[in-house]
Formats: sequence, C-alpha cells, structure tokens
Amino acid sequence: MAERGNIALNIFRIPELRRRVFFTLLMLVIFRIGAYIPVPGIDVVALERLFQQTGGGLLGFLDLFAGGALRRFTIFSLGIMPYITSSIILQLLTVVIPALERLSKEGEVGRKKIQQLTRVVTVGICAVQSYALTVFMKSNPGVVVNPGIGFTITAIVGITAGTIFLMWIGEQITERGIGNGISLLIFIGIVARIPVAFKQVYDHLKIGDLNPVVLILSLGIFVVIVAFVILEQQGQRRIPIQHAKKIVGRKVYSAQATYIPLKINPSGVIPIIFASSVLLFPAQIAQSFGARIPAFDKLAALLAPGRVLYLVLYALLIIFFTYFYTQIQLNPIDIADNLKKVGGYIPGIRPGANTAAYLQKVLNRIVLPGSIFLAMIALIPTIIQRWLNLPSAMAYLMGGTSLLIMVGVDLDTMKQIESHLLMRHYDGFMKRGKIRGRNL
Repeated sequence: MAERGNIALNIFRIPELRRRVFFTLLMLVIFRIGAYIPVPGIDVVALERLFQQTGGGLLGFLDLFAGGALRRFTIFSLGIMPYITSSIILQLLTVVIPALERLSKEGEVGRKKIQQLTRVVTVGICAVQSYALTVFMKSNPGVVVNPGIGFTITAIVGITAGTIFLMWIGEQITERGIGNGISLLIFIGIVARIPVAFKQVYDHLKIGDLNPVVLILSLGIFVVIVAFVILEQQGQRRIPIQHAKKIVGRKVYSAQATYIPLKINPSGVIPIIFASSVLLFPAQIAQSFGARIPAFDKLAALLAPGRVLYLVLYALLIIFFTYFYTQIQLNPIDIADNLKKVGGYIPGIRPGANTAAYLQKVLNRIVLPGSIFLAMIALIPTIIQRWLNLPSAMAYLMGGTSLLIMVGVDLDTMKQIESHLLMRHYDGFMKRGKIRGRNL
C-alpha cells in the first residue's frame, strides 16, 4: 500500500504531469456539470416517468453513453456519439475517395483538414439526431410543456451546441490532458451510472425482487469477464527484427535484435465504440419517428439492445471494424518500407514485398481470432445479464460493451501516466512488466 501511495505522490511531483492531470479533471467536471443543464421547456418529472415506463430499452442504452444526460434531456443528451459517427464516415470515405486518401497521407496538415471535415459532418449529424430526439419527446404527452416550433429550435440548437462543446473538450483533453479525450468522456459517462446501478440493486434487494445468489453470480461473471478483457487487450505476437551492422567513423556497431509487437487486438476498444455508434444512429432515428411511421416502430424494436438482430449485427460490426481499423493503423506495406529504410529485416524473410506479405499474413492470423474473441466478450455478458433479469442500469453497466470500454480506457490511461513517470525515472504502476498500451 505504501508503494502505491508513493506512485500516487510521484504523479504530482512532476509539474507537467500534474498540470495534465488537473486539466483533465477540470474538463471532466465541466462535462458532468453540463449533464445537469436541461433544455428549456422539459417536464423533468414526466420525462423520468417515461424512462421508468419503458424500462430502459434503447433509451436506457443511449442514456448510458450520455452519462445520464438523456434522462434529464440536457444539452449533452447526445453525448459524444455523433462525433464518433462522423469519424467513422470520414474514415470509410477515405478508403473510397482518392482526394481524402491523399489528404490522409499529407501528415499533420492533412490530418487537420480531415479533422475539420469531421467537425462539419458532426454538426449535420447532431442536427438530424437532435431533431429526431425532439420529435420523440413531443410525441409523449406531458414531457414537453409547450411543444411548439420555439421548443424545437431551442432544443436542436442547444443539443447541437452541447455536442460540439463536448467535441472541443475531448480534443483539449487529448492535446493538453491525459490519454484519448473522446474515450475518456465515454468512460466517465459510463462510470457516472455506477451509483444509479447500485441504488437500483439495493432497492430490488430490499423489496425482494432480486435474489442475492443471482447478484453474487453476476459479480463473479463481472470479475471473470474483466480478467478476459485484460488478457485480450494485453496479448501480443512479437515479430523478431534484426538490424545490419553499422559503421560510424572507425567504429563498427554490432547488429541489434528487436521485435515488432503486434497485439491480438491492435485497435483496442475502438471497434466496440464504432459498432455501438453505427447501431445506435438508425435505432434512435427509428424510435423517434416510430409513433408516426409504423415501419420505423418495428425497426426500432428489432434494433433494441439485447434483441437477436441487434446482437448479430453488433458482433459482425465489431469484427469488421477490428479489421478495418487495424489496416488503417498498421499498414504492412508501410512497415516493410520503414524497416528497409533503417536496415532492418525479419530473419528468413526478404525485405520489401516479401516482408509486407509476411506481416499481412501474421496480422490476418491474429486479428481474426482476436476480433471473434472481442465480439464474444461483448455479447456473452449482455446475454447472461438479460437471462438473470437484473435491473436495467446494472445490466447495462455489467454488459460487455460497458466492461470493454471501462477496462480498455483505464488501461490506456494508466499507460499514459506510466510513460510520463518512466521518462523521469520514477517507478510506474507495475514493478515487473510494464503495461502494454494501445494506440487509440
């Protein structure tokens, strides 16, 4: 315990790291305050009654990513998901549109231009989703005090501005704080639901609706799944690399042996977040207009979290985005070219095209089982929690999506802090074997 206390003190002994930690905490506090600022014209009591009547469902799942902001219909009701959706759209278009592909290869300048396009697309998605959400609220009697055109405009502008502000907060945390700001916002939104989940469990235990044995079994499943998530996030395949001898002046430097660490899941929790965002967008639109169009109502029911169609599409999207994001992050041709430039090679493999083909073969072999394992981790807890009939808040919190995001982002944040500590000759979080981080 004393050693852990020293590590915590070391974080605040480094001025730069201390500033980053305090800045991140400040941004997260602002995020949580904004989650309690409601859109004008909403009857909070009637809205809470609506959530209780629906028993969670799609609204509860959306509320999980918004950190409870949707339940209060605040300016952060959509959370950061529209920005993630726009990022997916731009990354998919980069593959098929040559102009965007050229931009992605122009370094920092191209990255900034693509980021600017992502922001513009985010505004459009926010406008559509906020309008759909407003229509849904107005379709439930008593939720909106004065359901006129003024409320519609106010809600669309307020929610869109709130999401853009969240996007700015995420970018600031990434640049001036710790870790990936977008992932941290989702992480905090999920963690903020923990007290609500505990209260629901306590209430159900008190009135006898929840069996204590079922609760203990659920907690055991929770621990086992967390262990599997850590194993999946940290596992890697090491490709040995040999460097040729170098002559500098009159000195001959011997060859160095290193390795390329290819992770079982190089994309981390990104496939989970992307798959959730892609499924939630049409499901939210369908539910919002379901009262007017019966076909949309049926589609919303089919895409509700926990339904068979939702689980099948969710698993397929996780596998797809695992492959897709891995190809973006780890291009075997680029890796082979870089190795050739620095005089490195894989023993027994010729440099150049043969090295790229070998790396592609290895990636395919480790990413396929890794993506299937990731999909299984995401689905199994959700199925079990539904089968055990836990309270909705507890079921969402202990579902595979929530667990993967919480554990993955936590590991990445620890890695960020540890790298700052080790650069300044402080002990990290682990004495033996440093945490293997992920590139989000």
